[in-house]
Amino acid sequence: MQIKSLMIQGTTSDAGKSTLVTALCRYFHRQGIKVAPFKPQNMALNSAVTVEGGEIGRAQAVQAIAAGLEPHIDMNPILLKPNSDKTAQVIIQGKVLNNQSAKAYHAYKKTAMVAVLDSYHRLTQHYQTIIIEGAGSPAEINLREGDIANMGFAEKVDCPVILIADIDKGGVFAHLVGTLELLSISECQRIVGFVINRFRGDIALLESGLKWLEQKTGKPVLAVLPYLHDFHLESEDSLSIKDSTNPSKKSLKIIVPKLPKMSNHTDFDPLLFHPNVDLKFVQNSSTVNEADLIILPGTKSVRDDLRWLKNTGWEKLINRHLRYGGKLIGICGGYQMLGQFIHDPEGLESAAGTSEGLSFLDLETTLKPQKILRQVTGQLTFDEATISGYEIHSGISTGNSLNNPLMYLSSNKEGVISEDNLIAGTYLHGLFDLPSACNSLLKWAGATEAKAINYANVREDNINLIVDTLVQHFNFSALDSVLKKFADR
Repeated sequence: MQIKSLMIQGTTSDAGKSTLVTALCRYFHRQGIKVAPFKPQNMALNSAVTVEGGEIGRAQAVQAIAAGLEPHIDMNPILLKPNSDKTAQVIIQGKVLNNQSAKAYHAYKKTAMVAVLDSYHRLTQHYQTIIIEGAGSPAEINLREGDIANMGFAEKVDCPVILIADIDKGGVFAHLVGTLELLSISECQRIVGFVINRFRGDIALLESGLKWLEQKTGKPVLAVLPYLHDFHLESEDSLSIKDSTNPSKKSLKIIVPKLPKMSNHTDFDPLLFHPNVDLKFVQNSSTVNEADLIILPGTKSVRDDLRWLKNTGWEKLINRHLRYGGKLIGICGGYQMLGQFIHDPEGLESAAGTSEGLSFLDLETTLKPQKILRQVTGQLTFDEATISGYEIHSGISTGNSLNNPLMYLSSNKEGVISEDNLIAGTYLHGLFDLPSACNSLLKWAGATEAKAINYANVREDNINLIVDTLVQHFNFSALDSVLKKFADR
């Protein structure tokens, strides 16, 4: 049957919601169905910029690609980017609203729901099927009132729900049954089936449990998806940061300080797959013995993370690294740290004030309320290699170092490369995505071989891997049956 909308909710965070939505989007796209992803509310520090200059969660951008679409702000109308444990930047339909405490945002949810429903209904006018991703778990009792991310949204638009759980963490039956126990009667009736994710071993040993689960709940297990080794899909938060594999075979050593508020760490995904790169995310500077290149990443709280760098020995390490001829790149917030001062007069990210930077470049940055969001293409200045990416930043940088740009975007200068050729800084995310730019930057950093992979191809291969796995293990006939019953109820 034709699915108008279907929501994927999880028993826990990282249960596999994003991956399943991605797989379903590609599956329906293959069937010739106009399908679009949708996530009412996302909390993530990894984001993407849409063509129209809006900001959405990275996962929804990947899901759009799986559906054969350009990412659009309506696919993720509410994005929360944490500033601290208690506050977050609230982004509504691609644009920054303000910073809010958790308590203030909870009170704001009724207003946020208006934007959520507006975006959802707009998508339904243009697409045959909407695959919706929940957030966290629907059984979080303290967040049930005014919920717009899980069952609150599902009840509002009257859509069926698949509940997914991760068996690799253990306790999968308790997760599934326990979640149902904490839902209302109408919410339980909305769940049409289960998906068990990341299963390893002999399925025959699981079958008695599956039979018990179906008898206990009256709901079918629609799929048991296997654990996929070496599977990679761009993540929406910092929980999935991992180092490159087989480091002993890699020639260029790259270190990325694991900042407390690191954002857009997907910048480094192309380097994780590079055959000549040993990339490590490092928290403790004292564990670093040597590196060819240090990259300061983006951050949601640049002054706080700058303070952390200075207090944990990274400033001393970076100075020693440069004295011995090592290379240094700063991306976005990391770029701002390379200058002399960072000003936040309105307290946009933390307490209002000014912080002294690392003073490697003659520039200073002032944080402004208006965020710059755009997709860009251009050329590196030192070899004219093509570069493409996106900007997401509130800071405006000025200073003499800008006279020696790292790249030209159209006719505009962007970034900095130092006169001694040791330091580069840029606002551009996706710096290493194109093989031409990646090869050039790694050669600049000292790589004797630079054979960058095409990261877009890696993404496509992994999307196709999960949908091929889905086709093999998902009972679509059973899904059709339960969806018909749901529609006829």
